[in-house]
Amino acid sequence: MSQDSRQIVIAGAGHAGGSAAALLRQFGWTGGITLIGEEPIPPYQRPPLSKAWLKGEATAESLALRPAKFYPDASIELRLETKVTGIDRTARTVTLSDGGTLAYHILILATGARARKLPLDGADLDGVLELRSAADADRLKAALHPGAKLAVIGGGYIGLEAAASARALGAEATIIERESRVLARVACPILSGFFQDFHRARGVTIEVDASVTALEGSRGRIAGVRLGDGRLVPCDAVLVGVGAVANDELAREAGLTCHNGVAVDLSARTEDPAIFAIGDCTSRPLPLYDRTGRLESVPNALEQAKQAASAICGKPAPVPEVPWFWSDQYDLRLQIAGMPFDASQIVVRGDVAAAKFALFHLTADGTVQAVEAVNAAPEFMGGRRIVAKRKQLTRARIEDMSVSMQELAG
Repeated sequence: MSQDSRQIVIAGAGHAGGSAAALLRQFGWTGGITLIGEEPIPPYQRPPLSKAWLKGEATAESLALRPAKFYPDASIELRLETKVTGIDRTARTVTLSDGGTLAYHILILATGARARKLPLDGADLDGVLELRSAADADRLKAALHPGAKLAVIGGGYIGLEAAASARALGAEATIIERESRVLARVACPILSGFFQDFHRARGVTIEVDASVTALEGSRGRIAGVRLGDGRLVPCDAVLVGVGAVANDELAREAGLTCHNGVAVDLSARTEDPAIFAIGDCTSRPLPLYDRTGRLESVPNALEQAKQAASAICGKPAPVPEVPWFWSDQYDLRLQIAGMPFDASQIVVRGDVAAAKFALFHLTADGTVQAVEAVNAAPEFMGGRRIVAKRKQLTRARIEDMSVSMQELAG
């Protein structure tokens, strides 16, 4: 069989799937590529949905990963409003939501993740929203206007970003978090406290240690969020942001190993040599930390797309990257390099009160595991290099602002 007759099917046309299709062509794949997506639009960037898109600062063209003509020009068949519904690993075919089947030589699962649902009365009321897609963002955008009341269930990054956008548009925002602080599952107490204070100073109400018992409505539309202590938070719309669940059902039903995502190796390959998985739907090795995990980020989607495309096209494996993340809120840019596994101390560099600082997470022997930087791009960029090198630093050296990040990272 010549390579030209081989077909790659990509299930999922998000950031990971769209990037993989482009990289396959870039790396020299000359066979067929079919990119299958559930949404009616070509692959686009999702991070701006909670920020620039809500505030009207982005256009559909600026969101697009690539111009629409890229796909036909690159001989990539783009099948939209279609879903892969089943995999026959023996026959190497997939079934589609329109009843058709496609044969594959290589299958790439890029099915992403979905918003976690709240098992509450009233969850099906109009105005109860989530934020995973452009259509979700459009519904939320329509609800944000001067004087509107938005309740956000979940004090994670998406919730905080949406609250910041709501305030910028003149809407009121209340964040409801069941833990004792916002960002409790993804940030240290210093960073949580900083963001809580920053949001409250800009008019956001934050309820912590707050459980939600019901979503209450009037005439089929949300009217308020009932808290465990009996209080009602009135609102015109509710954004539910309590995490995401990997879309790994296709893989599970096909008999592939899954544990909080599709299990893959550093080539993004599953235990079936003909099937790869990339992006939010995967549980992947984190070689810097000698463990596995699921990363929900654009950098991870791009890294795994490179891993899969390199393996498929016979290119050298890319060097494992330091995981990194970012969040924009108001005039703040948070950039995170690494993950604070096994860290036992936090060192502050810069001025928290001036909103220009970085938090270095160190193990007992001084190895830097992660750096969280707020409006401190040099600390983020240097931090990525430091984490990659598994470098050890002392508290005194990190705190000394007369020592440049170039010196610390060198």
